[in-house]
Amino acid sequence: MLKNKYADTYIDRWKKGEILLNKKRIQLIERIETDILPYDDRYYYDEEKIEDYITFSETWYFELDEWEKFIAPFIFLFHIESDEPVFDEFVINMGRGGGKNGFISTLANYFISPLHGIDYYDVSVVANSEKQAKRSFQECYRVIQKKGNEDLREEFEAYKSSITGLETQSVFEYKTSNASSQDGGREGAVIYDEYHEMENTEIVDVFSGGLGKVDCGRQFFIGTKGFVREGYFDIKYRECEDVLNGAVDFAGSGIFPYICELDEIGQMDDPDLWALANPALQKPLNKRGERLFTKVMKQYKKLATEPSGRSAFVTKRMNFLEESMENSVASWEEIKATDRPFFELDTVPVGAFDYGSVRDFAACGLLFKKGDEYAFKTFSFAVKYFCDVHYGYSITGQSAGTEKKAPIKEWERKGLMKVVDEPSLNPQHIVDWFVEMREKYGVRKIIADNYKLDILRPMLEAEGFEVECIKRPRSIHPLMASRVEDGFANKKFIFGDNPLMRWYTNNIYVKETPDGKQFLKKEEVKRKTDGFQAFVYALYRAGELDDQVQIDDILDMMDEIHF
Repeated sequence: MLKNKYADTYIDRWKKGEILLNKKRIQLIERIETDILPYDDRYYYDEEKIEDYITFSETWYFELDEWEKFIAPFIFLFHIESDEPVFDEFVINMGRGGGKNGFISTLANYFISPLHGIDYYDVSVVANSEKQAKRSFQECYRVIQKKGNEDLREEFEAYKSSITGLETQSVFEYKTSNASSQDGGREGAVIYDEYHEMENTEIVDVFSGGLGKVDCGRQFFIGTKGFVREGYFDIKYRECEDVLNGAVDFAGSGIFPYICELDEIGQMDDPDLWALANPALQKPLNKRGERLFTKVMKQYKKLATEPSGRSAFVTKRMNFLEESMENSVASWEEIKATDRPFFELDTVPVGAFDYGSVRDFAACGLLFKKGDEYAFKTFSFAVKYFCDVHYGYSITGQSAGTEKKAPIKEWERKGLMKVVDEPSLNPQHIVDWFVEMREKYGVRKIIADNYKLDILRPMLEAEGFEVECIKRPRSIHPLMASRVEDGFANKKFIFGDNPLMRWYTNNIYVKETPDGKQFLKKEEVKRKTDGFQAFVYALYRAGELDDQVQIDDILDMMDEIHF
């Protein structure tokens, strides 16, 4: 078993009831205990670097909080084989005032120091505004320039725009998140401050492109829930949820999600539970914690006379989106429950397909019904170039199941999909699949949206299929929402041993809109949803399966009557 006194103490104190943790931090501990600690033959803590970082921080800055000492060992947790970090992305999300900026100040200064010992390990802190970007930088600058800190000035050359570690020649700078004016450098670490304000992935794409040029590249995302919806925060938050829920391999993801938030809004009215959202409010409070608690309490009491401030208080102080009605379409446990053997597929199914783009994925499926259960048998096609770019499909030496983000080769091996080396997906693949399925199951009717149906409809009709077009797919989502929710909750859906279909489903979230619930993508490019959308199209006409069952029952009854 891996052992580290800081990580172990934090976990033990939680188990003894001495510190209060929200559900996501409890899930994080469960992942650590299941996926990391038992594997001392794979990973190791660099105890020297852990101690050096903590000593450096507490000598020149301040005494680190428990949560900071808990995270530190995992920053310096390495693979035995490669000596590279197990976690290269740290997501630190908590209520305002928790000490996030102080934490990254100490890390940035340590990373460019001789104690860290990696030459040219540049550090950039990135934020939407110059004022925010400079916050941690200025803290480091002031500490170095402070009277009595001559030893630091011998190690670091500090100017108002950059700080250089003289021995390692590593540079710490601050930058604003204007992607058009930036270019990826050779950073060792990039810190995205208040990343909830980022509207898209552009700035992360720019700066992450510079990582990998020096050893042990890392990214840190720090922030509090904000008001920018469908921005980068939502993408990252859902990615963290997948890691914590076990939908994505913890160590393989490289993501360490430390998320502090209320578990439910009612906890806001109990000040003893505020530590769920902000570890600086963990009792017993230190001097800084007492000041923060007093400030938060004043803001809380003010809500009685100024209720318009509630949204900002809930979001910024409690790290909770009170009005958010966005959830995964089903829990991971409900999605896993679809992994059951098919019942006997001896009725005529409804066919469906989703052809999201000719340059990435397409999914075909057959929906069967028996009693209250629905079985969905599916097959997908994907363009090789897209799989190479986004999942590392053709990387030399790549083995099945080791691709980035999605194990395409493993799904191919299981017979769930086919990768085609074509500039765009030939629609004949879809037609041929349905022809083959007609020979096995007798499928006659196929449901699809309007995309590319001008090409596919005549091809399918030439083969004798009846094709129904859903002209506005999103218009059926509110109609299907209750059936989908009920089906997952009551284990009515069966996908068989199909991790690809579970992946499609897990990539969907439900958003409340004025027109009703919508099934949307958690991320626009890499997390495909074609199989789930095809499933919804088929469910839209599942009533025809009911009619079929009724006719079969009538025919069976007639067989028993002697005329």
